Amino acid sequence: MSAFGQENSGLRLGVAPVGGGLEMEEYWVWGSSVIKGEDGKYHMYASRWPKYLKFHPGWMVASEIVHAISDTPEGPYEFSDVALGARGAQYWDGRSCHNPKIVKHKDTYILYYMGSTHPFEELTEKTADQLTLSSKWCIAGRWGKRVGIATSKSPNGPWKRLDAPILDVKPNSFYSFLTSNPSPLMKEDGSVVLLFKGRSYREDGLTHTDQFIGVATAPSYDGKYTVVEDEPLFSSEKFGEVEDPHLWSDDKGFHMVAKDMTGAIGNFHGGILAHSTDGIEWVLDKNPIAYTRTVTWDDGKTIQQGQLERPFVLVENGKPTHMFFATMDGPGGFGNGTKTWNMVIPLK
Repeated sequence: MSAFGQENSGLRLGVAPVGGGLEMEEYWVWGSSVIKGEDGKYHMYASRWPKYLKFHPGWMVASEIVHAISDTPEGPYEFSDVALGARGAQYWDGRSCHNPKIVKHKDTYILYYMGSTHPFEELTEKTADQLTLSSKWCIAGRWGKRVGIATSKSPNGPWKRLDAPILDVKPNSFYSFLTSNPSPLMKEDGSVVLLFKGRSYREDGLTHTDQFIGVATAPSYDGKYTVVEDEPLFSSEKFGEVEDPHLWSDDKGFHMVAKDMTGAIGNFHGGILAHSTDGIEWVLDKNPIAYTRTVTWDDGKTIQQGQLERPFVLVENGKPTHMFFATMDGPGGFGNGTKTWNMVIPLK
């Protein structure tokens, strides 16, 4: 049995509504996070970047975080405004804001995200084909990835951004190259457990390793964030390589869902489940498979999505109610899809 007596986190996915979530013409849309406001409406924060850039690595150099609203968790969500956009190359997050996660403490909304910058000219429709993984924009944009926060008293903004990230890199660590993909869990006392993705420099010093998942804590959302362990929680050597962790809590403890990068834990690019009593030490569920890329839609179709990533669990009144995903059409692979959207599945 696990440390708190539960072997499974208990997610059971229902049927996905066609037309739910958020899709935007002329934009790639990715990774959403949702919160219910005091206005009774559901506020989604999602990444988008123009479709004249390749999906990958366009997000690395031109993503912005947008705000969309719906009367119901399922949506559809209607675009409202740009929450975090470009603000100049001199800022650590001046060129790209990505991977939003929204939480609230007392009267303050806190938006966790990945930011990055680069010192080069902006890409246009005429120059978009110059953006490749080995281009100057991508090299700088990937190298500059850091985790930060923005705060507001309203889900509609305005958002106050910081001049420095909350989680920087550290030499000779598993996050010496970058920090990214933040997933916060706000405790009742206001302290924070924050999972994040890190990469380190390879021994040749020229490029980076595969990804690791680490954990940091802070006494408050605006306090100092301290990485807890010298070794990552998840890696190819421990459990298996995962990405996009998401945290939530209930009366049984803390739970995590993440994308299985290799299939070493469950299935390739499906989801895995883990649980914890403190957010620091984690145990895989007895049945760790959270989901596969095969989705049943309310029009009767069952489709294997090209991509199914960035899982987010909406919790209301202490119970998980809906699961959100970034998804793509096509056979799989970022270069093979023609459209993306953020979808939602009610939980049974």
